[in-house]
Amino acid sequence: MAAVLVAVGAVTAALIVFLGGPTTGGEPGPRGLSARSSAVQEPDCAENEPITETLGNGSAWTMCWRVDHNAGLVLEDVSFAPAGHAPLQVLASLTLGQLEVPYDTGLRNTEDITSQGFGGRSMLTLTARSCGGERLTTPVPTIGDGSVGSVEPREVLCRETVDGGISYHATGEEPGDEPLVERRTDLRLSTISKVGWYEYVTQYTFGADGSITPELGATGDLSPADYTDAAHGWAVGEGDHDHAASHSHNVVWKMHWALGGRGGQRVEQYDAADTDEMGPKSRVVSGSLTGIGREDTRTMTDRRWWRVVNPDRRNDDGHPVSYEIDLGASSSFTFTRDDGHEHGGYDIAFTEASDCELFATANRDGHCGRGVPDYVADRQELDDVVAWVAIGFHHVPRDEEQSPMESHWQGFTMIPRDVTATRPDAPPSRETVNGSPPPAE
Repeated sequence: MAAVLVAVGAVTAALIVFLGGPTTGGEPGPRGLSARSSAVQEPDCAENEPITETLGNGSAWTMCWRVDHNAGLVLEDVSFAPAGHAPLQVLASLTLGQLEVPYDTGLRNTEDITSQGFGGRSMLTLTARSCGGERLTTPVPTIGDGSVGSVEPREVLCRETVDGGISYHATGEEPGDEPLVERRTDLRLSTISKVGWYEYVTQYTFGADGSITPELGATGDLSPADYTDAAHGWAVGEGDHDHAASHSHNVVWKMHWALGGRGGQRVEQYDAADTDEMGPKSRVVSGSLTGIGREDTRTMTDRRWWRVVNPDRRNDDGHPVSYEIDLGASSSFTFTRDDGHEHGGYDIAFTEASDCELFATANRDGHCGRGVPDYVADRQELDDVVAWVAIGFHHVPRDEEQSPMESHWQGFTMIPRDVTATRPDAPPSRETVNGSPPPAE
């Protein structure tokens, strides 16, 4: 419970009940993510001043941040307070787990997180043009992890409040009524790292709705050392002579979950499939949840998503608090190399937290294994859950990418599922809407 942020002015015992923590006798507290102030006390961060942001709808995010010489930007103790509610810790940490770039020619493959790193000298100092918001400073080593060489303070983190678009739009109940409509603001954090000819934007968007969207943007230049034939690339420049090699950007994100605190987390997979039954208007589709009780890797298919759930934390409707992991469309990939041996591909994996399981591939701490397939091999029971999400992008070059190339993006979304009983920022006329409406008169 130490990492849970306490609402300003809230009674400690009330907050424990809100989070489903122990009450008298050690029994789980009563259900209910009841409405309270969403003002939050800043977390105690080890390296930098915490980030605390209250968005336009009254919801708030708080978190710690630091720069790791391998992974680059690391976010820790991430908590969300829905508008009018007390805060809930969501993640213990969020970071990149690997970036692998294999070329279609088979002649080159890089593991940029573990070989060159996104921190240190690879992380670029931001300018007013590269950051439209506030630029935050942290000490960055000039060599490696800072054990040798010097450390210099640099502006490397961009903190922006951005327009998140239409939050909701609901037509009036009577003809001529004004629609209920609101736009939203989101918190966006980003850094830029230069690895080889590419420059990567590590970006995390924290939505007013409680969503978290990790993305990696790639820009910079096409590699001048990787030109090939038409079968393995695309003609750029005059005529049909110079073919820039196609390649993949295989990104893995690592999320250490802590819904209401570390431990007690469960994982479930949702699938919906057509049945043989035909209804009056369309085919019947049946959906269900399947528990994933032990470490495993899974692949994406249509109408499938996963959720991390804490069964001891419930909203006012009695539903367990969870976060859905939605991969959307992705170029599935097979990891090309991991310290000399190949691994099969996966879209998402779940492992039990371990201090030495740091990277998705090329993990240097040998007794933990060299990558995710090694981590899941012993099939530990899941309780303190880490999720590894693999999102691929097959990059076929084009003329317009000379030079510099337009940013291209890959990522996924995590959204709250039953964190509150109803939308926390509902307009007054909709505050009582919950469940099936009564029959129309």
